[in-house]
Amino acid sequence: MVDLNRIDLNLLVAFDALMTERSVTRAAHRLNVKQSAMSTTLGRLRKLLGDPVLVRQGQALVATPLAESLFEPVSEALARIELVLEHRGFNPTSDHRTFNIIASDRTTLTFLHPFITALHDEAPNVRLNITPTGDDYAERLQRGLADLLLIPREVFVQHSHYPHEVLYQDRFVCAVDAANEQVGDAITLEQFSTLPYLATSSGRTPSIAEMQLDFLGVSRNTKVIAGFSLAPFLLRGGPLITLIHERLALAVGAASWLRLLEPPIELKPLTEIMVWTPRAEREPGNKWLRIELRRQATATATRGPAGVDLLAQAPGTGRN
Repeated sequence: MVDLNRIDLNLLVAFDALMTERSVTRAAHRLNVKQSAMSTTLGRLRKLLGDPVLVRQGQALVATPLAESLFEPVSEALARIELVLEHRGFNPTSDHRTFNIIASDRTTLTFLHPFITALHDEAPNVRLNITPTGDDYAERLQRGLADLLLIPREVFVQHSHYPHEVLYQDRFVCAVDAANEQVGDAITLEQFSTLPYLATSSGRTPSIAEMQLDFLGVSRNTKVIAGFSLAPFLLRGGPLITLIHERLALAVGAASWLRLLEPPIELKPLTEIMVWTPRAEREPGNKWLRIELRRQATATATRGPAGVDLLAQAPGTGRN
């Protein structure tokens, strides 16, 4: 049995920081110590474990198999210690807290907006720092730079490696300008493939809708490529057609200037999930945030943020 009296338990905190950051410099900044001090601590860890812990591979530091096997149990142990020392839970009516959430503009507008609106009265001292997904969202979550990640399950293929929960689904609808005379109450596959098309993207990659169309082999007469959040506005007054998220169309009031139609092909809906780290599993503030977002998802379980079926409202759909 290891004699804990002979071990500096602060080394576990340093180990967690080094494994999270995979950088001596960033780990030092995380713990607010000098880089030289963190280098010394890494040396002590190597002596304690009899293992290099982190080894240089090109420009990066890579964890050894032993370090990888210890990372999760050490991180969970530190999280439990933090809970014990916290002495109390999280009180949203009085506690000051900033939550860092990674979410796209679409998710912020269509899902988070009601939660943001309610914060002023329900949690007056709580602040939200919402940052876009980008290409490094998983790294930011793992490094503790975010409390929660909101993202389509279809995008984050490694979501099963983290604690996560399904929030809602959002289907795709075909959209054209309300005055577009080339499209009637319905759109055929031939029209969809030949009319000028607005392809949507998510950063530097095609959107989920575009990837599905590619997989199904559906051709498009692509004239414009733009971010999916801009799609409802770029259709206005022009001949373009596109696929957009139904919730987004509702959130921006697009039914007043667009005609929303059932796509001519069957597309799988988007499944939005919230993802967190094992370390945040029992943290009171993070638990409160997840509960509130779960309630928000339940309140909008029917189609659209306001529980309204857009296609039933939209003119020219045959569903009024």
